[in-house]
Amino acid sequence: MGQAVVDDAPLTLEAMAGYLADGCKPPSEFRIGAEHEKFPFRLGSHDPIPYDGPDGIFALLDGMKRFGWEDVREGETLIGLHRGGANVSLEPGGQFELSGAPLETIHDIHEETLQHLAEVKVVGQELAIGFLGLGHTPIWTREQVPVMPKGRYRIMRAYMPKVGKLGLDMMFRTCTVQANLDFASEADMVLKFRASLALQPIVTALFANSPFVDGKPSGFLSARANVWTDTDPDRTGLLDFVFEDGFGFEAYANWALDVPMYFAKREGRYVDLSGRSFRAFAAAELEQMPGERATLNDWADHITTLFPEVRLKTYLEMRGADCGPLSRLSALPALWAGVLYDDAALHAAWDLCRDWSRAERHALRTDTARIGLQARVGGRTVQAVAQDMLAIAREGLRRRAREREGLIDETSYLAPLDEIAETGITPAERLLELYNGPWRGEVRNVFDEAAY
Repeated sequence: MGQAVVDDAPLTLEAMAGYLADGCKPPSEFRIGAEHEKFPFRLGSHDPIPYDGPDGIFALLDGMKRFGWEDVREGETLIGLHRGGANVSLEPGGQFELSGAPLETIHDIHEETLQHLAEVKVVGQELAIGFLGLGHTPIWTREQVPVMPKGRYRIMRAYMPKVGKLGLDMMFRTCTVQANLDFASEADMVLKFRASLALQPIVTALFANSPFVDGKPSGFLSARANVWTDTDPDRTGLLDFVFEDGFGFEAYANWALDVPMYFAKREGRYVDLSGRSFRAFAAAELEQMPGERATLNDWADHITTLFPEVRLKTYLEMRGADCGPLSRLSALPALWAGVLYDDAALHAAWDLCRDWSRAERHALRTDTARIGLQARVGGRTVQAVAQDMLAIAREGLRRRAREREGLIDETSYLAPLDEIAETGITPAERLLELYNGPWRGEVRNVFDEAAY
């Protein structure tokens, strides 16, 4: 998605809010970005993949360059790839992420994702690497997962245990699919933020696809979503202030100012500022960097270290879904584009959730991680709310009328979610049926069931 201009000017609250506001664009320029992560694993043994070695993550990245991808390096270390407006990057435990280019239609996103999966499969087969599409590692312990050689992860790894019990699990044992969408104005951003933040647990339920942890059922349909409830309360969650009167770019910037930092980058090096105040940094009051004042570059880095269920940068990131098969990788951006890129759909979606109380929103977040579509909110089941949300999205996509190659519009990408909402059975529950039936309690069968 498009980024605002970043420079080294001294910071003011107005400049920080202005950085976010620079994302505003006319609807004719709206684009959709899709991201997904997946777990590389060793074919046969199902072991995680280390960075080094002739058949490790480095070799995987290097092998991808035959398809026109170019290096992204941290110092001399290869840590990712870029091609056009898309990037391939490494999450802390080697999760292989595609951050797609900003594209006009879900058709484009589906083709981009299909091409990426085909490319990684070609290189992966040469290296005996498979790729698993789940929200949480089903068998690996924290200690078994290799650490990728990126400076920011070293800092995060040391800080996470200080602020939550499951932050290291978030870093090393989870995978998500995300959608990024634009806004036209501050008022448009506010309405989209509120509707998507309130409805995010509904999406968590629809996409719940991580029932196993440490080789057995975890008691959660989305273990990934549960991990986020005990990662770091300062930078995660449902952001109650978004629903308060007066919310806008400045209010979000004010909140972000007081979220403790992880780092600052100087000359390609990460300076450990974990737990320090960005507000003090902006005022040149950090004893770790005496006399040095934060810049807009630092602000741009800082807001990428905030992890609410919906994140505001110069666009909005929908962050509440478990990874899954190709069909659901396309379904997520289709769902959110249908809801957020049509005015009538957006207002209808907000009407679905606007009367939920703060307590109901928070209970919904924890309940959907555990019991998915059987959770309740506002006197209704999440299954019923999900059906309404899908109907709203379908009408929004029809009015978008983006047609391609015989497809009437983009509504066909919602089909996998229609089935889930109609039956009330989440992907995680389908996996549990296999575990308790044909698999006879052997979780490792999931590496065949859920591999790309």
